[in-house]
Amino acid sequence: MMEIPDLLPDIRFPPLVASDHEFSFRVKAEAMGPHIKRHWGWDEQYQRDVHHQKLRARPFSLIELNGSAIGTVSLERHADHLQFGEFYILTEFRGQGIGSRVLRHCLSLADEMHLPVSLEYLLWNPVGTLYRRHGFLETSTTETHYILSRPTTGPGAMR
Repeated sequence: MMEIPDLLPDIRFPPLVASDHEFSFRVKAEAMGPHIKRHWGWDEQYQRDVHHQKLRARPFSLIELNGSAIGTVSLERHADHLQFGEFYILTEFRGQGIGSRVLRHCLSLADEMHLPVSLEYLLWNPVGTLYRRHGFLETSTTETHYILSRPTTGPGAMR
């Protein structure tokens, strides 16, 4: 698991533990529910099962603002890149620049390691504008997702 250093003075990234599972599902359902419902409907048990599979497969961190959980993020190190995902913020905290701060922070970590960053998101999710503003480029598309990558911009980056 990759530990995400805190973004002082106000944002911390404690590892998600079992007692945080319901919060992590709730924040994902709030963020993704409208996009999922529009195309497939919402099957609560199926969504919970998928979410629990992801909890077992990836390292999740909470996003805490001034000590209160406001979202989740996953940053996973691979040999040749970082995988960014499970990035959800409660509605009342969106549009305040917090998501951009968290994303820039994670990208700066990748740059320090001289690694590109990969991610994917649903085709009909408007979050793509955020990612493209931060240098992500589409590398492929599936029936349901855009796959994006951002090359490293740190010292020694291959250009």
